[in-house]
Amino acid sequence: MNQRHVAIFLDRDGTINEDVNFLSSPEQLVLIENSAEAIREANELGLKVIVFTNQSGIARGYFTEEDLHKIHKRLDELLAERGAKIDAYYYCPHHPTKGEGEYKIECECRKPKDGMLQRASREQNIDLKKSFVIGDRCIDVQAGKTAGATTILVLTGHGKEEYEKCKSENFEPDFVAENLKEAIEIIKKTLNLKKLTNV
Repeated sequence: MNQRHVAIFLDRDGTINEDVNFLSSPEQLVLIENSAEAIREANELGLKVIVFTNQSGIARGYFTEEDLHKIHKRLDELLAERGAKIDAYYYCPHHPTKGEGEYKIECECRKPKDGMLQRASREQNIDLKKSFVIGDRCIDVQAGKTAGATTILVLTGHGKEEYEKCKSENFEPDFVAENLKEAIEIIKKTLNLKKLTNV
C-alpha cells in the first residue's frame, strides 16, 4: 500500500489572500505578505498543499462557480510567479438558509463540518491525522479538530478576534501563528522537517 501523504489544508481568504467581503473577481485578489513564500516552502518540504474554502457567495448569487474557477486560476498565476503552487482546491458553494435552488441545502462540506477534508483525504490519499489545518477562523479549527488534524490559527484576516471566539467556544487551536509563514515554521519544528521525500 502506498504511503499516505501529509498535507497542509489552507483556508483561502484571510490566510493566503486579503479577505475581501465575498471576493468575486480575479482582480480583487491580493496576496498576504509572505503567503506565497510560505506555500513554496511547503512545496519544497514535500507537503501537499490543499485549499479548502466556504464560498456561499455562489449560493447567494453573488458569483458563479465559473467565476470561482477564474479566481483560483488567477491565484495559481500569482503563486507561480513566486515559485509556489496549490495541489488541489476544494470549495463549498452551499448555504443552509441563503439563496435558492440546488445550492440552498444543509450540506456536509460547509465548514465547520469536515466534509471537504474527508473528500480530499480520499481523493488525494492524505493522512488527516498527520496533516495540518491552517486558517483565520474558528470554523477552520473546528473542521480540523473534527477530522483529527493538527490545527493552526493564523492572526491574519479575522484571526485576532476569532482567537478570542475560539477560546470562548472551547475550540482552541493547537498552535497560533502570526501568519502563514510562521505556521510553516511551526510545522517544520513539529515534524522535524528539512526536506521530505516520498511523503
